[in-house]
Amino acid sequence: MGTRRVTPPWDYLHEASAPSLESFELSRLNHAANLRKEIAALLEQWIEETAEALLARWVREDRRLPATERPPDTPTLAELPFSPTQAVAEPHRPAERRLRSRRSGTSS
Repeated sequence: MGTRRVTPPWDYLHEASAPSLESFELSRLNHAANLRKEIAALLEQWIEETAEALLARWVREDRRLPATERPPDTPTLAELPFSPTQAVAEPHRPAERRLRSRRSGTSS
């Protein structure tokens, strides 16, 4: 991916009214929040895919080792406390983090 150069709309920002600037700011913050959610989802997917790939490598390497070469404290696939065919009751869902809204410093 290439680097994207950001050029703010200076003319608009200088000439816009206060409500327009507030609306522009909120739309940019909303877009940034949406991007953050997408990045978090992609990061979680990347971690899961990498973990599955590492598990596959471990299974391949485990199959290649004869029982005599296996260290005594290393369990075999058959000795693991779970079955690879067991279904997960509910998919993992990360807890949603809620940001506290910031209030302006004006008093009522």
